[in-house]
Amino acid sequence: MAKKNYTPNPDGRSAEDRALDKFAELMIEKITNLQSDWKKPWFSPQAAQLPRNLNGRQYNGMNSIILMLQQEKNGWKTARYATFDRITGLNYGQDKQGNRQPLTDENGEKLPMVTINKGEKSTPVMLTTFTVVNAETKERIKYDDYRQMSDEERAKYHVYPKLQVFNVFNLDQTNLRETRPEMYEKFLKESSGESQRSDKDMESFPPIDAMIDKDLWVCPIKPVHGDDAYYSPSKDVIVVPEKQQFIDGESFYSNLLHEMSHSTGSESRLNRLKPGQSFGSSEYAREELVAELTAALVSSQYGMTKHVKSDSAAYLKGWLSKLQEDPAFIKTTLMDVKRSASFIGQRIDAVKVRLDRDGVDADFADIREQNKQYAPTFGNTKAEGTAQAHQEEKPQQSEERPKEEQDLTAARGVDPPRFHR
Repeated sequence: MAKKNYTPNPDGRSAEDRALDKFAELMIEKITNLQSDWKKPWFSPQAAQLPRNLNGRQYNGMNSIILMLQQEKNGWKTARYATFDRITGLNYGQDKQGNRQPLTDENGEKLPMVTINKGEKSTPVMLTTFTVVNAETKERIKYDDYRQMSDEERAKYHVYPKLQVFNVFNLDQTNLRETRPEMYEKFLKESSGESQRSDKDMESFPPIDAMIDKDLWVCPIKPVHGDDAYYSPSKDVIVVPEKQQFIDGESFYSNLLHEMSHSTGSESRLNRLKPGQSFGSSEYAREELVAELTAALVSSQYGMTKHVKSDSAAYLKGWLSKLQEDPAFIKTTLMDVKRSASFIGQRIDAVKVRLDRDGVDADFADIREQNKQYAPTFGNTKAEGTAQAHQEEKPQQSEERPKEEQDLTAARGVDPPRFHR
C-alpha cells in the first residue's frame, strides 16, 4: 500500500472532507453538462475504462467513477494511476542485497528519471484498510489471513476498518511516454482496446441472458412486450421490455442493469429502499442516482456505454442542487453505488465463469441457492459476508427533500411502489 499523504492543511479540514469536495465538484460538473444534453453517456467510450493501479488492481466503484470523470475531463489516454511514491519508485530497482539502486540501461547508463509533469494536480481516492486484533492476546494479523480463517477462528478477532485518503496521478500526468516509451505504449494499447470494445454495440451478453433465462438473479426478471421497465419492491420482480424493442442489445442491458441496481436495495439485500420512498421524493431521487451510476459503472466494466435515462433526466436539477448544498451527499451515494455495483458484478462474474467452463447447459443450482441468501459478498462463506459488512459500513442517508425534487413533473401518474422507468 502506498504511503498516505500527510501534507499539512492550513484550513484544518480533514483529507476526507477535501476529497469529498473534489468528488462533489466533479459530479456537479458532470451533471451540469448532462443538463445541457442528457442524451450524452455518463462516461464517453474513451473514458469508459475501469481505472487500475500500476499492479493492475481495479479501483473500487466509488473511486472508479471519480477517476473516470477525471479521465474524461482531462482527455487522459491511459487508465492507470499511481501515487507520487509509486511513480518515483519506477526509477529504482534492488541489488542482490536488497538495496535500492537507480535503474540503468543495457550499457550501464542511468535511465531518464520518471517524474510528474510540472503543475499537475493529484486526484484523491478513498481506500478502506483493516486492523485485525486478537480479542485476548491483542496480537495483530493481516486482513488477508483473517479472510482465510474458519468462522470459529474468526470469532476470536476484532476487525477495525479505517477509511484513508490517497492521492494518485494518471500516467499521462507524468513524462512516462518519453522516459519509458515501451511501458507507456503497453498501457496505451490496453486503454485503446477498451475504447474500441466500448465503441461497438453489444448484440448479446451471455451472462445476463442466462440470468434471465435460467432465473439466476436475486429476483425474477420478466421481459414483456411493452413500454415499461421497472422494479417492484412489493412483488420483488423486475419487468423490462423485450430486447428487440430496444435500438440495440447494449441499450437493453444498460436499462436492465438500472433496474437490477434497484433490486439490490430491497430490505432483504442492501436495505436502501425504505417504506414511504414515494416517487418524486428526495429519497426516491437519490435512489435513481444510485441506480444510474451503478448501471454506468457496471456497463463500463463489461464494455457497454450507458446513457442517461429519459426519466432520470428529470432529476438532474435536483441532484445538482443537493450536491451544491451538501457535498457529503456524494459520499453516501457513491458508497451505495460501490455496494450495488459489487453486488451485481460478483453475480454476473459467477455466471460467466460457469458458462465459460460448462456452457449453456451448466448446472446453476448452487448459484440459485446462494442468491437466496442475499449476502453482499457472493460465492463466499457467511463470515466473509460479515467481513464485507465491516468493510462497507453503511452511512446514514439524508432525509431532507429539496424543493426541486418535490416539483418534478415526472412524478405525475406513476405507481409509487415501483422504481419506474
